Amino acid sequence: MCIAVFLWQSHRIYPFILLLNRDEYLSRPTKPLAWWEDGEIVGGRDTVAGGTWLACTKHGRLAFLTNFRELRCIPDAKSRGDLPVRFLHSKKNPKEFAENIVKEADQYNGFNLILADLCSKTMVYITNRPKENGKVMTEVSPGIHVLSNSNLDAPWPKEWTFHGKRNGQVEYTINQTAHAERLRHNFKEVLDKYGESELPIKVMVEKLMRDTTKDEERAL
Repeated sequence: MCIAVFLWQSHRIYPFILLLNRDEYLSRPTKPLAWWEDGEIVGGRDTVAGGTWLACTKHGRLAFLTNFRELRCIPDAKSRGDLPVRFLHSKKNPKEFAENIVKEADQYNGFNLILADLCSKTMVYITNRPKENGKVMTEVSPGIHVLSNSNLDAPWPKEWTFHGKRNGQVEYTINQTAHAERLRHNFKEVLDKYGESELPIKVMVEKLMRDTTKDEERAL
């Protein structure tokens, strides 16, 4: 389960704070955070398709991605991890780039993509799996946001769970709503505690992103 919580344009010191966990098969080779060959982009990298789930440039352009939970996939779909890379290499602003992606969005499996330009204070959310309101692209408002494997800030039905097998043997159950709402709550709690002062980022990572709390069955 990929999950991210972020604060956008709502803090005196930090224009943007992002905590993100990428969930991927351990067998899929990945390069850790590092500067790329061109010396302009820093981020992790998927060595299978060459894309990324999170990266930024020296000039404040940033993109991150989560997959959309769905039971059916397009077998020959384009790699979603290529979308952040294309944006970071592009000269287009987030909205312009997103408008172009809309035209080819059906060539990808379900995705959520955040595009930001920190210098111009612009951030856009784009998905190819819009809900009933039909919004494919949305400008992100200031404040706290949570993004997982559904739409941005979507309150998932509490009764939803996902059952499957890891490595063909171990059965597991994930409840998306519980994790997302707890992360939002705990993130806000830390922000409220420190107010407009400097935040202990390492402490936040330990407290929020390494939380192994298991929800009670009745809360799922």
